[in-house]
Amino acid sequence: MALAGTLFMMNVYRRHLPHIDAPGVPTFVTFRLHGSLPSGRAFSREHLSSGKAFVTFDRLLDSGLHGPTYLRRPEIAQLVSEQLQAVAAQSFCTLHAYVIMPNHVHILWTPAISHATLLRYVKGPTARAANQILVRSGAFWQPEYFDRQVRDRPEFLRIQNYIEQNPVKALLAPTPEDFAWSSASAALS
Repeated sequence: MALAGTLFMMNVYRRHLPHIDAPGVPTFVTFRLHGSLPSGRAFSREHLSSGKAFVTFDRLLDSGLHGPTYLRRPEIAQLVSEQLQAVAAQSFCTLHAYVIMPNHVHILWTPAISHATLLRYVKGPTARAANQILVRSGAFWQPEYFDRQVRDRPEFLRIQNYIEQNPVKALLAPTPEDFAWSSASAALS
């Protein structure tokens, strides 16, 4: 596993959040449905570390109290799962772990291409197909995403466990293997 200290090609850019594109480095990525957090919700770095801000953000998403939960629908969760597996099968990334929650997606992958391009390959087709299923138009995914490069093997294992335990902590399944829209699913084995 390549780690953050062994970058061979790196691109830093910023939308609302800073992003470091480093193909070949394992990365934890979270993206969410458009409108899935309360409007005007800010995660100020003055009051919270980036880690604590992420935990607050993830707890709000897990509660499912704000905005759409389209990913609860099996046919939509299935198309996201299939698209993640398709980009991995095309060698755009190595997919280590993922979970598709009702309003957000967590992924642990090692990209072979830029994150912006890789996420376009996942989010574009799934947004079009989901909007057709839902008979709606407009933004499906929030354009911004959170990402964190994995620094070492223990962190990699903690993140993988976090992803696969997320539906259990959110009370969506009794065990990770019982949640159909996860890399831990017994159905995928």
